[in-house]
Amino acid sequence: MHEPPLIGWLLVALCAATGAYCLVRAGARNPAEARSTGGDALMGLGMAVMAVPTAGLTSHPWGAPVFAAVFGAAGLRSLLVARGRTEQHLHHLHHAVGAFAMVYMALAMAGSPMSGHTGSAHAEGHVPAGTPLLTGLLLVYFAVYVVRTVAALVPVVAATSGEAPWPGRPNLTNACRLSMGIGMLAMLLTL
Repeated sequence: MHEPPLIGWLLVALCAATGAYCLVRAGARNPAEARSTGGDALMGLGMAVMAVPTAGLTSHPWGAPVFAAVFGAAGLRSLLVARGRTEQHLHHLHHAVGAFAMVYMALAMAGSPMSGHTGSAHAEGHVPAGTPLLTGLLLVYFAVYVVRTVAALVPVVAATSGEAPWPGRPNLTNACRLSMGIGMLAMLLTL
């Protein structure tokens, strides 16, 4: 990505922590939740690798094809699982969009005139990588996703209900999904 190194390393830390948490949650007793958080773990860890500011993805000719193959396969798998209209199926559809966005970013960065360069790409006239229309559509999609996820995080407790909004151990899955959505926005903005 073409972000300053500090931002890149912050994205790496955020996405790696998110991916690690989701990897732990993938051991859930519920198989549907395990599959969903397994997809979140793949996205979080893949985003962490892609956000490394040392241009590791673009300095090796095999980087973009490997990312494209892994996330293309993950996206196709998510599309196959996403048949239906339940919340779980819609989340798999979101995984497909995220996986294809990762493929797009990897291929755009590999074909970028700045590939192989690190540091401040913005300082000397940043040439956008990728197609501005597709990047814009993905930005809108992830912005809407972030707003929806924030709305899901705000606890709504009925006045008659006396129970706590998050009883017991908190499930941070929605917070992780929010951080990955914000990470995708940041990565798309730096294309």
